[in-house]
Amino acid sequence: MNIQNNIEKKLLSHFNPEHLQVINESFKHNVPEGSESHFKVVIVTPAFSGERLIKRHRAVNSVLKDELANDIHALALHTYTQEEWKDLFGEFPQSPNCLGGSKQ
Repeated sequence: MNIQNNIEKKLLSHFNPEHLQVINESFKHNVPEGSESHFKVVIVTPAFSGERLIKRHRAVNSVLKDELANDIHALALHTYTQEEWKDLFGEFPQSPNCLGGSKQ
C-alpha cells in the first residue's frame, strides 16, 4: 500500500469526513519521479466544529504521526467544518510552486 492510500485510510477511519482529498504534490518539488513526500490534505468533518485551527492540525498530525516521522517531508492541511466548507463553495487554497529549498 502506498503512502497516499495510508493517509486516506487513516483519516477516513478516524474522522469519518464529509469530504476528503489527499493530493500528492511531490511532483512540484525537486524529488525523484514517483515520490510520495509532499502532500496536501483537505478534510471536512463535524469533528472540527468548535475547534481552533491549531487543535484541528494537531488532531490530523496525531493520526498521521508514523507517516510524518518516516515518510512525509511536507504536509499542507486545510481543515474545515461543514459550514466553513459550504461558505468556500468547495474551493481551497492552491499550493505555491517550490522554490527549490532556498530562502529567497
